[in-house]
Amino acid sequence: MLNHRAIVCFIIGILAVVASFGAKAQEEFQRKLEQVSFVPKGAWITGVSVSYSQSSQDDYQFLIIENLNGDTYSFKVSPMLMFCFKDNLAAGGRFSYTRQRNKLNSADVVLDSETNYNVDNLYSISHNYSGTALMRSYFSLGKSTRFGMFAELQMQLGGGQSKICSGSGADLTGTYSRNFNFNIGLAPGMSIFLNNYSAIEVNVGVLGFNYTHNHAVTDQIYVANMNTKRANFKINLFSITFGVVFYL
Repeated sequence: MLNHRAIVCFIIGILAVVASFGAKAQEEFQRKLEQVSFVPKGAWITGVSVSYSQSSQDDYQFLIIENLNGDTYSFKVSPMLMFCFKDNLAAGGRFSYTRQRNKLNSADVVLDSETNYNVDNLYSISHNYSGTALMRSYFSLGKSTRFGMFAELQMQLGGGQSKICSGSGADLTGTYSRNFNFNIGLAPGMSIFLNNYSAIEVNVGVLGFNYTHNHAVTDQIYVANMNTKRANFKINLFSITFGVVFYL
């Protein structure tokens, strides 16, 4: 019959073997997750996107809209700058400015042979700006330094102004509004390096919370306020962005 001392020694031996096996297994597991330096410490990450579009319509027809006359344009610029303070970890910011104008001289909305509406002298203009703090964590696909993934944490503050007018003369009416928005979200993405200094990136919004406040004044008399809160916990296909980024 085994005494208590032998039983204790046996249990200690089993625990030692299990601990040794666990430490070895953990070492092998960690070795399998070893990451290469996809973006090395000290690298600067920069890029800028600029877009401009303009269109003009003269007696244009589309579905139920006929005799459309007007023009529109939009402009957007968004520079970005980040610094890699540790291998595969970077922080920085992005600034965006958007301006858009729409002018509708006249248009007919025809529902059927007896029902139609006329819209004329409609004018709107808006400009919005935002600043976004960014935090990125990169990881490579295997030992490749050309293809990699990243998770980007975004915190954005922004605002803007807009004006819309319709009619003319004594029938002129208009609304002026200001907006403020706050957004925090997570956007995973993928980087494909074309060479040592440039890469193509694509990311998509997945998780996030958005708050928007709008203050509107109509005809300098009527005042309205609206607050909107929205949480997103699914892939938003409308938030997919593409860009070219430079690593210096």
